[in-house]
Amino acid sequence: MPEVIVDSTAIIILSNIGHLWLMEELYEEIYIPEAVLEEVRAKGEPSKAFRNVEKADFIKIFNSEDIKASDFLASSIHKGEAEVIALAKQIGANKIIIDDYAARKHARYLDLNVTGTLGVLLRAKNEGLIKMLNPLWMK
Repeated sequence: MPEVIVDSTAIIILSNIGHLWLMEELYEEIYIPEAVLEEVRAKGEPSKAFRNVEKADFIKIFNSEDIKASDFLASSIHKGEAEVIALAKQIGANKIIIDDYAARKHARYLDLNVTGTLGVLLRAKNEGLIKMLNPLWMK
């Protein structure tokens, strides 16, 4: 079963700075619910992040029909975040990557292991995959 489930913000940010590859290096495979894929897909032209997700074989998409309780969570947070949390709880995922404060609060309340985009970048730096964080944000 999937170990790491990711929300759209981390995918979009890492794609925009050209470092989506860090997800594969750090986690081998990541899983996203369909609602996250929809958030990554921009209205109109597909976003850079969406094109990167389509090409990345390490990103697996979970059918939202398989996710229980996301409708309940979606009443207080975005649908993508709700599906990330519901999926993680349903399958016992090792970690979720989510940045939204309210969603992180819900996830911690449900005893999920949470990190965010900055946590991914810090781990990449600590493991020697990137040298510095500052130049990434300056692009």
